Amino acid sequence: MNSMNSKYLSDAMQRIPNPDLLINVVSRRVRQLTQGHRPMIQVEPRMDPVDIAMKEITDGKLSFEVLEGEIGDVTK
Repeated sequence: MNSMNSKYLSDAMQRIPNPDLLINVVSRRVRQLTQGHRPMIQVEPRMDPVDIAMKEITDGKLSFEVLEGEIGDVTK
């Protein structure tokens, strides 16, 4: 995640404030993108898969669901 844009990160953290959960959502989406899944947003030049995933979160195109008993309190 060295080249990630800090703007995308701060915007994504507004949607998913729990850092552990954000990392898991972004990691899963990056894996999908690198396996050939198409982005759900208009990709700007020089965006890497991490930036794409975080922008998808920011734009409300990518969300998550917490299943009861799956993880602890995600509001911390």
